[in-house]
Amino acid sequence: MSDATTKSSNETNSLATAKRGTLGGSFTFPGTPFTVQRIGYGAMQLSGPGIFGPPRDPEAAVAILREVVAAGVNHIDTSDYYGPHLTNKTIREALHPYPAGLVIVTKLGGRRPADGSWQAATSPAELIAATHDNLRNLGLEALDIVNYRSMGAGLGTAEGSIAEQVTVLADLRRQGLIRHIGVSNVTAAQVAEAQSITKIVCVQNNYNLAYRHDDGLIDDLARHGIPYVPFFPLGGFTPLQSSILSNVAARLGSTPMQVALAWLLHRSPNILLIPGTSSLAHLRENLAAAELKLSAETLAELDGIAAGAKAVAH
Repeated sequence: MSDATTKSSNETNSLATAKRGTLGGSFTFPGTPFTVQRIGYGAMQLSGPGIFGPPRDPEAAVAILREVVAAGVNHIDTSDYYGPHLTNKTIREALHPYPAGLVIVTKLGGRRPADGSWQAATSPAELIAATHDNLRNLGLEALDIVNYRSMGAGLGTAEGSIAEQVTVLADLRRQGLIRHIGVSNVTAAQVAEAQSITKIVCVQNNYNLAYRHDDGLIDDLARHGIPYVPFFPLGGFTPLQSSILSNVAARLGSTPMQVALAWLLHRSPNILLIPGTSSLAHLRENLAAAELKLSAETLAELDGIAAGAKAVAH
């Protein structure tokens, strides 16, 4: 057997459908009783086109959520502005009463008016109303974890104080409506500001193989036992495309998206994944990424994707 064949065999380590307890290991949100599998599920794609309106196939949306839980996933990421309202209602229809150990993480800070645009909703009144919307539509008395999602500049972050918004969430926590607080789409300075106000149990930002602006933040959070949850782990609205990624996937007998997810799991033990899909087949592929082992040589090869993207940007 050639060295290349041996390497590929060792890395692949079976891409069978992930089983309960094998979803990349587990991680506990600091200061909470919530221990989750490292591969979770992002519910954003369960609403209609453009994350607006009802799902194309409501029965399929319910089925995928039930498959998520049956596969051992116990971390679902959502927001009441997906749809709006409809994704949370679908989660409630599919899973309520919720199984023990399921952690539902939602976010506040945006709204979806009738034209389908994405608008900020960051005033105290809007954040309070959104909290009650999440509670009502999910059928909960208290929300496990709520991220304040800074709308920033489009899909990017923007410096500026988030103290008022985080203080509102801290007040809602004292009232018992929120159990724990995180932040999303934020800079390192904003994370520090939020931590000066209340305990922050997670950070959710844009990060993937090609977009690695948060490398330093991830490492700092890891030192403090705080999970980092990358949104758009597969590139979001513009899926990752790279000849390096495709070549590695072909060598391992996997898909490029499985390799991209596996790289994130290898990147740091505090990274939790929430890949979203409305397809059962893609869900199973995403979960199976937990079984993909990458050698040090392959990880270095994949690191070249970000280096190439940075060179193009400059």
